This record gives sequence, structure tokens and C-alpha cells, in this order.
Amino acid sequence: MDADEVIELLGLEPLVDEGGQWAQIWRDGHSSAIYFLLRPDDFSALHRLGGVELWHHYSGAAVEMLLLEPDGAVLRPRLGADLANGERPVAAVGLGTWMAAGTCGEWSLVGTTMAPPFDEASFELGDRAVLSAAYPEAADDIARFTREDAADG
Repeated sequence: MDADEVIELLGLEPLVDEGGQWAQIWRDGHSSAIYFLLRPDDFSALHRLGGVELWHHYSGAAVEMLLLEPDGAVLRPRLGADLANGERPVAAVGLGTWMAAGTCGEWSLVGTTMAPPFDEASFELGDRAVLSAAYPEAADDIARFTREDAADG
């Protein structure tokens, strides 16, 4: 399968601002879940949410993530099936953590789950200059995972 086939079969649509292709697959008063597909020419831009988010790897290439923790730590987990080489099928993103992701191949299908459910009012896109000043050791990755026209974070 290629990315276009996955997008069609799952009914994915472009995710404005953040990037990638997505579809909400579950939402109730307690939780929400989405499918999310990444291709090499796109990425999940640095953003943070008002709750904890679990990322799950489903299919395709591994996913590289960038997590900028509120305490100043910079983490680079890799989602995928190659457990012996450090990839993991799930990554937890804590409250207040800036997150970004990109595929390591032709395409990656992941999912995310939030409890309580996603709240659009808590979604915040990262600002390249502000984040680079706060996390100077990750400045190159921050530049790679932000869009120049992103709103101030």
C-alpha cells in the first residue's frame, strides 16, 4: 500500500496548521482518538495540548518525535516496531510538553488518544524563535518542525 491508498481507505483529510492527514475515530465525554498519517514532505509541527496524549504506531515507517519538556529536557523517542533498536509502539506526551513528529520513510500511520478528549481551545502551535531560545540544544530540530508562517506560540 502507498500513502494515498491509506488516506483514501481511512478517509483522512489534511490537518490545517499542524500538518499531516487525519480523521477522528472516537470521541465521547471521556476520551478522543484519531488516525494520523505522515509523509516525507510533511510533519506534525511543534505544538502542545491541554492534556496528556498517547501516540501509537500502527503501520508504515518508524516515526521520529521531538518532545520539549516543561523542565527543559529534550527527548527524541522513535515510534515503530524495531524494538531491538530502541523503537517503541507507544509514546506518552505529558501535559505542557511541546511535541512534533515526522516519518522516517515513505509514510507512517499512527494514532493518538487523549483522556480527557482533545479540546481545540488548548491547542497551541510553537513559535520557532521562542522555542529555539528556550531549548537552544534543539534549535536545528525546532527549525525543522516549525513552519515560518506559524502563529506566535
